[in-house]
Amino acid sequence: MRDGTGIPRLLYLPAAVAFALLVLPIVGLIVRADWPRVPAAIVSAEALSALGLSLQTAITATVLCVIVGVPLALVIARSGPRIGGLLRALSTLPLVMPPLVGGIALLYLLGRNGLVGGVLDLAFGIRIPFTTAAVVIAQSFVALPFLVISVEGALRTAGTRFETVAATLGASRWTVFRRITLPLILPGVVAGTVLCFARALGEFGATALFAGNAAGITRTMPLAIYTAFNGAGVAQDSAIALSLLLIVVAVVILLLLRSWRTEPERRP
Repeated sequence: MRDGTGIPRLLYLPAAVAFALLVLPIVGLIVRADWPRVPAAIVSAEALSALGLSLQTAITATVLCVIVGVPLALVIARSGPRIGGLLRALSTLPLVMPPLVGGIALLYLLGRNGLVGGVLDLAFGIRIPFTTAAVVIAQSFVALPFLVISVEGALRTAGTRFETVAATLGASRWTVFRRITLPLILPGVVAGTVLCFARALGEFGATALFAGNAAGITRTMPLAIYTAFNGAGVAQDSAIALSLLLIVVAVVILLLLRSWRTEPERRP
């Protein structure tokens, strides 16, 4: 007897096309790489500068997102349908907004003539655009929704019954949050943090407009790759090597995330 859940044969063709569309570009990159020169390309001064800056800013942006994103997810999950729905829609807007538009928005907010940037410049002489801080802000802007969505989903799944019982027994709100809520949503926080770091590490569009492309200051790995293929900055071999390095980082992140999600299912 055949399994009633079998896949119609007609669907295998579009599935194969979709798989090829996702995998073949990466295969082309791997084939194009000059493997004997890849190690030297990765350890070149320009490549190491871009790699170090990317890791530094991505880690900083991820920490910032965790500090502000977990409270935001908690507020959204515990708010009423109308307020929570509005906050959720606005918080996830960067997911559907083109990164270049996000860069323009950041310029009009924090630029010299921006809503907040003008005040910072006149009152304190602080200029954020085209600095390393601008890279962190741009990365946080595009990566924060990934953390918020993941943590909010974990909060909704966990529910409020344990928090209600703890509050009934006299626990303060901070104790409930620290001893009950955080342990329950820890898998969601970890998953959101990993996705947030991956998105920050690969950010390009908003960073290019808001932070620029200055070597050693704002030139992250994606910008170094783009610059190389336009005939400037790092050599093309270094660009390919950095591209492969980003792919390896992405694969490792996905494997760690999969391992973290499947581990609770193996526990009795």
